[in-house]
Amino acid sequence: MDLHDPKEADHVSDSRDMTRELQETVRMAYERRTPLSIRSGNSKRFFGRPARGEPLSLSAHRGIVNYEPAELVVTARCGTPLRDVEALLREHGQMLAFEPPHYGPGASLGGTVACGISGPRRPYAGAVRDHLLGVRCLSGEGRLLRFGGEVVKNVAGFDAFRLMAGALGTLGVLLETSLKVLPLPEHTLTLAFECRVREALTRLGDWYRSPLPLSAAAADDTRLYLRLEGGADGVRAAREKLGGEILPEGTIFWEDLREHRHPFFADNEPLWRLSLPPATPPLSIVGRWLIDWGGAQRWLKTALPPKLIRETAARHGGHAQLFRGGEREGAVFHPLSAPLLELHKNLKQAFDPRGILNPQRMYREF
Repeated sequence: MDLHDPKEADHVSDSRDMTRELQETVRMAYERRTPLSIRSGNSKRFFGRPARGEPLSLSAHRGIVNYEPAELVVTARCGTPLRDVEALLREHGQMLAFEPPHYGPGASLGGTVACGISGPRRPYAGAVRDHLLGVRCLSGEGRLLRFGGEVVKNVAGFDAFRLMAGALGTLGVLLETSLKVLPLPEHTLTLAFECRVREALTRLGDWYRSPLPLSAAAADDTRLYLRLEGGADGVRAAREKLGGEILPEGTIFWEDLREHRHPFFADNEPLWRLSLPPATPPLSIVGRWLIDWGGAQRWLKTALPPKLIRETAARHGGHAQLFRGGEREGAVFHPLSAPLLELHKNLKQAFDPRGILNPQRMYREF
């Protein structure tokens, strides 16, 4: 970025003005104890409990702050559309490796980090927080905070910035984020296998012990889908070892799965997201299932009571979240144990003493 360029200088000046304006708004809300509902593109408005408070929009706080392809790091303001960030990275043969869902054209970078949702590549490349290097944010008092940095060597020690990933804006108003990026894969191939879910999970368990270039694995009632990515020789060798049918529309399949355009997600029945150990056999919950993340993420469509779903997930070492639809005034995320709930309350108190930032968006206790 060249600050001697008048256009760049104006852009930086506008950003500073916007930061000061946001800072003043949060300070006034703190003094008046006014709850704030943080938003940008609103593509993930459905996520979590209902938003409460006066709207605080970050949609105008956008733009790439710094991007050096050779350093594999991009820093951008949090109102920046996610599609703009991804388009810039593609121009340089790079990507956000955690494959974030958009869930609509308005998806922003800040919303992506705040929700902490990753796509099909997550078990193989890491989650949002694994690629987060640093943030600038406003505390609930309107203080400007910076955590982490723009290079990997700056992230040692207590990584407070990682707390922002998945916090739904309850700990701070995200202004800028720095993310590690990775090169696009040289070759991609999707394979399909005719089999039921139980057999699919067994096969995946066997294949995990082999050095295969897996980057996604999903299964429905009748088929198992694998995505292979990497060098041409490695992908070709894996395909010869595994067999299966090449899926010509593989890219579309994974995009539809990531964005919930797959037919499984089409109706309005409550949608549950269960996180489980990958090798867990199919659960005895009546409903429609779709397996992702090689078995670690399981989507469930059912009208059964939430208590039954959560207790079943917990017995198998996992947890359950009411991802979309259903009654959202109660517990949407899996209830926390008493020690974890106290830890969350203490973090909230430290970052947002008067509880004005997205109150009760995650848990009704705070």
